[in-house]
Amino acid sequence: SIGFPDYIYPDLQGEGGVCDMYDGVSCTYNTTLCCYNVDKWCPSEDNCTTDNGAYPVGDQPVFSNQLSYYNALSPFPNAMLWDWATIFILALGNLAALDFQARCMAAKTPKIATYGCLIGGLFTFFVGIPFSYMGAITRVYYGPDSVHASFDADTCQPLLGLPTCALWLPDASAFLHLLTHDTPAFLGGWCLLGIVTASMSTADGAILAMGTVFAHNIVRQLDVWKPDLISAENLLWVTRIATVPLALSSTLIAAYYTSDNPQGATGYLLIVAFDVMLATCVVPLFGCFYCKTPRPMAALLSVLAGAITRTVMEFTLPKDGYLLLPYDVPEFQDVGPAASAALPTFIDAPEADIWDPSVEVCETRQFEDYTGVDSLSALLASFVVFVLVQFVEEMMDRPLPTWAGLAPYEKKLGGDELDKSEATKAVEHGEEPPKEMELVKEETTEQPADKEAEKET
Repeated sequence: SIGFPDYIYPDLQGEGGVCDMYDGVSCTYNTTLCCYNVDKWCPSEDNCTTDNGAYPVGDQPVFSNQLSYYNALSPFPNAMLWDWATIFILALGNLAALDFQARCMAAKTPKIATYGCLIGGLFTFFVGIPFSYMGAITRVYYGPDSVHASFDADTCQPLLGLPTCALWLPDASAFLHLLTHDTPAFLGGWCLLGIVTASMSTADGAILAMGTVFAHNIVRQLDVWKPDLISAENLLWVTRIATVPLALSSTLIAAYYTSDNPQGATGYLLIVAFDVMLATCVVPLFGCFYCKTPRPMAALLSVLAGAITRTVMEFTLPKDGYLLLPYDVPEFQDVGPAASAALPTFIDAPEADIWDPSVEVCETRQFEDYTGVDSLSALLASFVVFVLVQFVEEMMDRPLPTWAGLAPYEKKLGGDELDKSEATKAVEHGEEPPKEMELVKEETTEQPADKEAEKET
């Protein structure tokens, strides 16, 4: 950062740093330090090159170690754990998302499902990457350097050397303001429609999928206590009825959810949805495909272990809404109330006018948010339980005491009886049934031979 008149650089002359980059000169009041070169960069009011002085080392376009070093963004905090947790949640949690699985299962062949996923991923890149730049555009129009910015003036930040400063207060509705006031009406309208349609598509797909799973995997298991409770005729109705309370509960959660973050973060709920899948279903899903003999009890206990761990940690771990772990370094301290009216420590001025942090202390608090720890811990608990139960049952060469509903069953689709009836009629009239009904034809034509064999016996 080039700085401004009387700006003190964070390094000294001859060190090959910021001072030498901008040909800094010795300061006026403390000649051992390096200051902004007024003669070169600001010889007159109409010929002056300055910036806001991004203390201490200036802005960087890329931080290559942001995902490997918690203090990579110094002097600002780095939510490294949350970044990694989000990657796992969205990358692996999506695998167990019911609406996505339903689309794959609806494909005619596995190859078509694979091609559909690849094409869908490419469309996501084509649409999502350009749309992601809307965040940067919003910051330009409604960021801290815009005319719309608002600040909390009575704050201090000791790491930045600021005894009093104006903390930028982001506008949670900035993106909507951008689309409705600064974007051409046609583009802004289509962006809003895209957001609404994507939200509706995700919501109704998830609700329908939950209703289907509730009917198939929960209500249908009640046959143990009440046989023939669910049949091919009423299964669809049970699914439809189940969507009503599910839709109502989803609406109430979306309407009344409040975030610890003062700016609000309802989008966090989308990540939580995939977080639940990561904590409960991802490990059994992988176990189903990659274990030679996956055990139902291992899958069920894995789901319960992940769900209990995630739920308990959600309500017991400290979370202040800023997604930052409490590292014991100055970068992870929040701003405090204004400490002094003196000049910041990076201004070249008489010593009496400079803020002394040891005398006028800036009282700050440490960030403390363990979001991400609960997600990864629940995944680990689910994995450990699955592996342990799977290993124990294989060593015993028999299942542990089982529960009702763990026995496999064949789903009777609504059209099974109709298909069989049509196939039988086609064979009786000497017609060729469709290929998918050839099995029924073989059973029907072989029946007389079987009866003759029984008579001979």
